[in-house]
Amino acid sequence: MKKQHLIFNLSEIQKIARNLKECFVKKTSNGACIVGLEGNLGAGKTTLTQALAKELGIKEKILSPTFVIMKKFAIRNSQFQNFYHIDCYRINKPEEILSLGFKEIISESENIIIIEWADKIKKILLKNTTWLKFSFIDEKTRKIEIKKWKIKNV
Repeated sequence: MKKQHLIFNLSEIQKIARNLKECFVKKTSNGACIVGLEGNLGAGKTTLTQALAKELGIKEKILSPTFVIMKKFAIRNSQFQNFYHIDCYRINKPEEILSLGFKEIISESENIIIIEWADKIKKILLKNTTWLKFSFIDEKTRKIEIKKWKIKNV
């Protein structure tokens, strides 16, 4: 499934995050819930990640882990236990991320994983990855194209 949304403000990003959270209602035996984010700098990837973390009840401040590559946050009051925020901007080859225990992380069904610059590691991601492609339209407008996610109208 493929759907496009034009985003004009933060509340619209929050609606998409809320809807994305609702997609995580059930763990699967196929591994973690993975959302791959694609798009240029400033297109809204981190903003969506922050909104999703807030929807999941994560209180810590979410910043893009560009230099540390990956951050892990606990999810409370949920069937999921961990929220991983991964930034692959500095990754040159998909194999580089494997040294961080990536295969184990994506194989655990209690994990939700949001990956910025996920297109850099596409070949090692699970087939059930949901993809959101962000495009910068102008200073106030972004376009998000969603693939493989059953989203309600927002």
